[in-house]
Amino acid sequence: MKVRYFTIPNLLTLSNLLCGSLAVVSALEGDLVRVFWLVMLSALCDFLDGFAARLLNQYSALGVQLDSLADMVSFGLVPSMVTFSILRTLEFGGECGAWCYVAFIIVLFSALRLARFNIDEEQHEEFLGLPTPACSIFFVATGWMFDKGMLPNIDAVWYAVSAVVMATLLIVPVRMFSFKFKSFGWRGNELRFTFVILAAVAFALWQVKVVPAVIVAYVLVSMVRHQLIKKSKSKE
Repeated sequence: MKVRYFTIPNLLTLSNLLCGSLAVVSALEGDLVRVFWLVMLSALCDFLDGFAARLLNQYSALGVQLDSLADMVSFGLVPSMVTFSILRTLEFGGECGAWCYVAFIIVLFSALRLARFNIDEEQHEEFLGLPTPACSIFFVATGWMFDKGMLPNIDAVWYAVSAVVMATLLIVPVRMFSFKFKSFGWRGNELRFTFVILAAVAFALWQVKVVPAVIVAYVLVSMVRHQLIKKSKSKE
């Protein structure tokens, strides 16, 4: 079987993996601000690899598997490491306690989410469950805020609960809209463009601290959309 390793999409996927690996190192060093920006670079590469594959017609089975392997690091392991770091600091001032290990439910459920994506033919236009990049960005953004001293009253138990809730959303059977643009026309992309524009405006006004709220808004909008579609189909 002839395999092309170093196509443009694969190089972008490897860039995603590299940024994710560096983010793991930064998390171990306690630099959660750097983790955030590295994961944002990973997310950009993750978006661009699929876009490049569609644009250049360079789809491959290798690329599909490579993408999920990279995502496991950038969007599975990294948020678990960030959450572990925060819980360790909150509960015992740097010492590991039982609550700290709740953080690794994120990487476990991310593995299930990505494995299902690889065998599910119905997730080309939309996602089933919260996408791993969205989950990761939620936690690395809270990590950025924590490192900046913006979450002085955060409680270890509630933060651990948030990890369980977000991890569970990864595998719930709820349809969530994707940001896969087949074209840049308005028609067919109304929701994507509207959400991206509003998120960009919010980021310009409030910067990183608005990111977790944007992820929560994405989940809520997707859930409402899912229910409306179900009701529409039930009437037909």
